[in-house]
Amino acid sequence: MKRILLILLIGALVVSFFAFDLERYLTLESLKQSQHDFAALKAQSPWMVAAAGFVLYVIVTALSLPGALVMTLAMGALFGLVMGALLVSFASSIGATLAFLASRFVLRDAVQQRFGDKLKTINDGVAKDGALYLFTLRLVPIFPFFLINLLMGLTPMRTRTFYWVSQVGMLAGTLVYVNAGTQLAQLQSLSGILSPGLLFSFVLLGVFPMLGKKITAWLQRRRVYAKWKRPARFDRNLIVIGGGAAGLVSAYVAAAVKAKVTLIEAHRMGGDCLNYGCVPSKALIRSARLAQQIRHGERYGLNAGAPDFSFRKVMARVHEVIRNVAPHDSVERYTSLGVEVLQGHARITDPWTVEVKLNDGTMQTLTTRSIVIATGARPFVPPLPGLEEAGYVTSDTLWSTFAELDAPPEHLVVLGGGPIGCELAQSFARLGSRVTQIEMAPRIMIREDEEVSELARASLAADGVEVLTGYKAVRCGKEGEHKYIMVEHDGQSRRIEFDALICAVGRSARLNGFGLEELGIPTQRTVTTNAYLETLYPNIFAAGDVAGPYQFTHTAAHQAWYAAVNALLGGFRKFRVDYSVIPWATFIEPEVARVGLNEQEAREQGIAVEVTKYGIDDLDRAIADGTAQGFVKVLTVPGKDRILGVTIAGEHAGDLLAEFVLAMKHGLGLNKILGTIHIYPTLAEANKYAAGAWKRAHAPQQVLAWLARYHAWKRG
Repeated sequence: MKRILLILLIGALVVSFFAFDLERYLTLESLKQSQHDFAALKAQSPWMVAAAGFVLYVIVTALSLPGALVMTLAMGALFGLVMGALLVSFASSIGATLAFLASRFVLRDAVQQRFGDKLKTINDGVAKDGALYLFTLRLVPIFPFFLINLLMGLTPMRTRTFYWVSQVGMLAGTLVYVNAGTQLAQLQSLSGILSPGLLFSFVLLGVFPMLGKKITAWLQRRRVYAKWKRPARFDRNLIVIGGGAAGLVSAYVAAAVKAKVTLIEAHRMGGDCLNYGCVPSKALIRSARLAQQIRHGERYGLNAGAPDFSFRKVMARVHEVIRNVAPHDSVERYTSLGVEVLQGHARITDPWTVEVKLNDGTMQTLTTRSIVIATGARPFVPPLPGLEEAGYVTSDTLWSTFAELDAPPEHLVVLGGGPIGCELAQSFARLGSRVTQIEMAPRIMIREDEEVSELARASLAADGVEVLTGYKAVRCGKEGEHKYIMVEHDGQSRRIEFDALICAVGRSARLNGFGLEELGIPTQRTVTTNAYLETLYPNIFAAGDVAGPYQFTHTAAHQAWYAAVNALLGGFRKFRVDYSVIPWATFIEPEVARVGLNEQEAREQGIAVEVTKYGIDDLDRAIADGTAQGFVKVLTVPGKDRILGVTIAGEHAGDLLAEFVLAMKHGLGLNKILGTIHIYPTLAEANKYAAGAWKRAHAPQQVLAWLARYHAWKRG
């Protein structure tokens, strides 16, 4: 209501201005004709005229009315350069700030909700360098100031910053126009005030802040590199440290643009994803799922039975899958692509030099123009008393440790309720282990909506997993051959015995041993980078798990493109990393996949959303496949079909999500998905039906009522 009243008030004032032809009083001709009258009035009541002129100037500027330039000339003609400039400077800044605040109050929330994802880069730029941008625009009067006022009101710029920057930035133009007003009798037209030379001078003024920023950045770079001696020439264009997803893609991009690139990997090519994470875990999940389907054959009209299998063979298959995928990431493949691959440990000794201790014991020193740090992450092991004594495995070590077992651990404890912990807990339960999953948070998969967490918990429980949420691990111990973990919940202690414990409480970036400390490159939980993935040294970049904020193979590859392109071609143009549409999935059954916002994030961030939900239990193909559980949940801008986020829980959720990822990336709404033909019967129809559910909720009821009357009339 307040917004509506303000809009009506502003509208009434603007309409009145033009309806009563008040614009005629704010022309150069009118001013020159009335100059003597104003001068006489000023002689009688100088302070009243000054106050009236000041207030009128504020109103004209606040309402973005034409005539501010003429009023500036009038102030110069009446009060001279000093007093006139003083009045205009404060009046224009106050009026501009009122326009800024009105735009913010009336429009900002709606604009940010409608275009928030597209405006993120602008918002971030204003938050970081908004004062500089505004100052530059204020120095160049060829930019319409009223438009600057309104547009800046849509950004997160602070009001105080807007005011003082406007006050200072408009001063140069104010002085020029007020000075022109002191020579009012000689002015023939407003265009005569700004000569081409003066305009050019203003443009130069506007360039100076940007130039200053460039000079400042150059000085900062010079200071950073001051203690290092830059080589006269370089052996390589790019050195990449780490042969995981980020490192492989960085090297691939460099080779594709014909740069001389060296990739250094101390252990296995392919990194964690191939050898310890994505690939082996999905191979295990597939075997475990088949065992579960055999166990519940009656669901498919078959005789149920106990799956007869060798756990050793299951683990052998996991390693066979790794071997089959390994050629995609092998030394041979990347060598054939033009990448020099060195197997050894790399250490950065200065911003352009990397020392490599090769696996055969020899040393090699290389110089390079740029470096990409892609050293990945390792499982985090909490400092739990007695953990080392009792023994544990991680998502990295279980594949080799369990490969020697003839049967899965009889009683397995999984510490952690995130995606890795849930996937492993369900898989080993389906392969016959008695699994206890311990999570300190109030629910598993805490980043997802509560209903997703409950669905996941129910699914794990149905497979025999005992899920303990809100339980804190206190210590581990070993009595003879018996291993145990002590946990606490609501002040009560509980002892849980186990044969094996998987520690799956998260992953930490590999930061040590690569020379980062010696170079003074800032690190926290990850390497500190800017929007271009540059570290403290603009020629040293970081990508993947070591850089954060996401720890997914696909985001590592995504970052790697930016790191490689900025490292090799940043002298021409640099690219900010785009995190606007990041999907991920947890491969339990039912799968959980998400992109963009979910409901709990929308609540935390105060973002208004409309929720549309379609139950997969109604989908023909899911019913036929015996997988009729889960849902597609879409968050949209209220009243609009623009997608803000999607969560899918169900069979092949990760695959189904791709359609929504594409739609969000390219600004396609639910109407476009609804208008796309989907093959029947497929699981992908769930996406179309979710769009249909949104459409039904927004059906034009009044139009439909009139159509019903029309058809009734046609029937006679």
